Amino acid sequence: MPDREGGKLVLELRHTGEQLALRRVMKNGEIWIELNGTCPPHTQGPPMHIHLAEDEEGLVRAGVLSAMVDGRRITVRRGESATFPRGAAHRWWNDGDDRLEFDGYVKPAADFDQYLQAVFEIVNAGPEGRPPLFYLAHAMLRHRQTQVLAMMPQPLQIALFRVIVAVGTVLGRYRGTDWPGCPARCLGAPTVADAATSSVEAVTT
Repeated sequence: MPDREGGKLVLELRHTGEQLALRRVMKNGEIWIELNGTCPPHTQGPPMHIHLAEDEEGLVRAGVLSAMVDGRRITVRRGESATFPRGAAHRWWNDGDDRLEFDGYVKPAADFDQYLQAVFEIVNAGPEGRPPLFYLAHAMLRHRQTQVLAMMPQPLQIALFRVIVAVGTVLGRYRGTDWPGCPARCLGAPTVADAATSSVEAVTT
């Protein structure tokens, strides 16, 4: 289960040591997700993916972030920022010798925090590089309106996940709430009413 510290949802990948802390804040009349993350040296981040409903921006506090955005490689150093607009296929990683530290935001909030909470749980439940397919398919299918893995055309991906979830349902993989990525547990980050000290300000000013 994730930790909740200082009004934030704190997630960690056990295979890589990547950490992410999230909270919902009010900004410009809408709810944004503030995020603070760290990634150890020579560590891969997420696979190629697309946010259909959210824009993501991050400011590197330490280390160097490498990323691919719609087929273009970028390098973001300390004090620089990167933007991953909605609809853009992207991935990022840390191939440097120093720990990567970054702050950022996702706007609007949509379901980014619930989705990541489920994915972190699912990845942690399996061997490195092999997240349990029944649970990954369930998470991707229920978040299909906003989140996509850039692994195959989306209609084919959805059809495949529907088949996997149907089989998983018959096999009883989704009974109760004690299974990786269960939506009853993945409720997302807390909302902070007073975000005067939010790192969102640092990224957007």
